[in-house]
Amino acid sequence: MRLFTTGCLLLLTLYAQAQKGVNSLYSAFGIGDLEEKDYSRSFGVGSAGIGRGSNNFLNELNPASYSRLPMETFFFEASVAGKTVQYNTSTSYQTAGDIGFKRFALGFKAHKRWGMSLGLMPYSRVDYKLLNTRTIEGTGSSIRNAVEGSGGINRLYFSNAVQLTKNFSIGASAAMLFGPVSTTDSLGGGGTTEDVYSEVNNAYRSFELNTGLQYSGQVGEWQLGAGLTYRLQSQLVNSQDFSLKDADQNVLYTETRKAVDYRLPEQIGAGIHISNGQLAWLADYRQQNWQGLNENKSDYKYITAKRYAGGMEYTFYRDYFNTRMEGLILQAGVNYSTGYLRVKGEPLTDFGVTAGASLPSRTGHLRYYIGLEGGQRGRAVKGLVKENYLNVVLHLSLRDNWFFKRREL
Repeated sequence: MRLFTTGCLLLLTLYAQAQKGVNSLYSAFGIGDLEEKDYSRSFGVGSAGIGRGSNNFLNELNPASYSRLPMETFFFEASVAGKTVQYNTSTSYQTAGDIGFKRFALGFKAHKRWGMSLGLMPYSRVDYKLLNTRTIEGTGSSIRNAVEGSGGINRLYFSNAVQLTKNFSIGASAAMLFGPVSTTDSLGGGGTTEDVYSEVNNAYRSFELNTGLQYSGQVGEWQLGAGLTYRLQSQLVNSQDFSLKDADQNVLYTETRKAVDYRLPEQIGAGIHISNGQLAWLADYRQQNWQGLNENKSDYKYITAKRYAGGMEYTFYRDYFNTRMEGLILQAGVNYSTGYLRVKGEPLTDFGVTAGASLPSRTGHLRYYIGLEGGQRGRAVKGLVKENYLNVVLHLSLRDNWFFKRREL
């Protein structure tokens, strides 16, 4: 049964990874839409969790959390998310939707003070299509033009945490950032043999290091957790190929171009977690300063990105033989982000309200989690687009007893 469940999780992630749909017109700027949210059990509390330990799930928001993983237990987690968006301008609106892979992770306790996790998740995503009409210089006539972007950057990480004392833990997450981003610009767009397509393929790669510190202690009847994270600045190296094709996809011309690299800023984060065993409160703050790191374009500027998140969680417990286990878990939260870009003088602010519920299987080895978020990003001013969106997250967590030695009676 457990092998069957594991296989279903793998098929689910592969199916979601194969899906493609419209994500956001704003992903045409910079390196695309950054994945700021945590698509696991923290989603329903606004993706807050820097101050919470990984007692019953894998928490990549703070790598120091893995020192709290239980002994002789192996975790396997996978997440997918569906999104529907309504794009609003001052004169019209349009809807779109997609489904995509969000996370694959495994983790376990290697020693009573040492926990680790390995995972794959998106770092940014590019998915847009713009249709317009261009005027042919010197002729006065016009021609249809379509610009389409796709791809994104992935994050493959390996995290380790060590419990220094009863209350303090430190951790580090080393990650490889990699992925393709393609931009196709077509002139004609009528599907005739006269149509010409130019294609730019970017291949990004970088190494990232994120560190964390976490405190866990008791204050009266309340369990107090606090955390700090610091991600070092890094260089996102880019290699670029350009090609010119006809309507039958025959290559007319190709060359390797000098590409523009991106500097990724340092990130600081802080969070707090307060719980009495059933009711928990969480709050996080993260900041990245993008100003002055990369070349600014005339239509957009890099700014300091700030993110605020918080929420509450209530846990119902149940008895399984002689063990007290988590039963139904209910969550509610909010999050607000200023974004890392200002387009036409307008920041891409993002506000969302979240809810989540988690329910275990009969044996408690598998947990089903569903998260919901409704929000709004951007404003319909200066020719820009306001996005009203709904996110639905499905997260499956398989917990099994490994490295367990049975005793003969």
